[in-house]
Amino acid sequence: MLTDSEKALARAVLIHGPISRSALTSRLNLSPASLTRLAKPFLDRGFLIELDDSADGSVGRPVRPLDISPGLGRFVGVKITGEALHVVTTDARAALLDARSVSLTSTEPAAVAMQIRDSISSERPPGVGVSLGGSVRGSVAEFSPFLGWEEVPFGAILEDLVGVPVTLENDLVALTEAERWFGLGRGIPGFTVLTIGAGIGYGLVVNGEVVRSRQAGVGLAGHLPLSANGPVCQLGHRGCAQAMLTSGSIAAQVSASVQRPVDYGEALALAAAGDPAARTVVDAAADALGRFVALAANLSLQPASVLAGEGMGLFAAAEERVRAAIDADRDPRADPIELYVDETGFTAWARGAAAVAIQAAVDRIRLD
Repeated sequence: MLTDSEKALARAVLIHGPISRSALTSRLNLSPASLTRLAKPFLDRGFLIELDDSADGSVGRPVRPLDISPGLGRFVGVKITGEALHVVTTDARAALLDARSVSLTSTEPAAVAMQIRDSISSERPPGVGVSLGGSVRGSVAEFSPFLGWEEVPFGAILEDLVGVPVTLENDLVALTEAERWFGLGRGIPGFTVLTIGAGIGYGLVVNGEVVRSRQAGVGLAGHLPLSANGPVCQLGHRGCAQAMLTSGSIAAQVSASVQRPVDYGEALALAAAGDPAARTVVDAAADALGRFVALAANLSLQPASVLAGEGMGLFAAAEERVRAAIDADRDPRADPIELYVDETGFTAWARGAAAVAIQAAVDRIRLD
């Protein structure tokens, strides 16, 4: 197994490469001699490569940046919802190479595993990452409300079928890891990740590390109170995040107002077209989203936030109102909140699954 210093080197090159040796010594607080010693076995075994000489603007010999080997392979990420599999293939930096979605024929664990195997049968990745809503312990899905699972050893079930290492993770943790390593949060030491869609999610990065907790899968953020006059969620909470911000709730409110069924996309379109009933619902949701962002920043003390999820069309539909609501709930002496919006929907969730597979592959590297 890699030492902590070796893991730090591998991760630094993976996340920030191509990167010069001088930048690495500064980032990792190493001497040039120590870096040379650490990098040699990675170079000898082909995990890292040296690129052609290039000038970095400093006086002296041109540098030979370090980078990961292109031969590290293609990774697969799978986000499981109650209705579908969202599957991506990425390179070793979670850059998207392919994306597809497959409707679930069954939510039985064995059937889901078979569908995943069939969806990646043409590939032989070094690792597969799987994410789902709910609580995950190791390779076991402790519970997943969208799938109706309790204590399902899904990681082991799938690994037996596909014959490569499988990493199972809560979908929000996986998404947060992807944003930290490869996404909008890369290089930011602390930020929140807020997701809206079928559910509500909250992730947190502090001092460059994702805060991991079983509570991530319980859905606690969904019941934060955001509006005293909002609708009631299924648990009886008035104006909570789930009642105000989920795509299903917004669609239901607009449907009731216009007296015909509409889906989430049409609800946003009606609001954009000036329909007064739809506009009222979307404006209230925008106010709630701004309050949610400000609340997360105020309590976490992290003045940056990544917004993601398949429901993020709300932000595009009412950005000015969201930002005004953030400012209204933020002390003027506090740092302004930096917003980063990931609009890739389910692809972002699946890319998160690929990211945790990549992280696990780094930890499996052996140099002996």
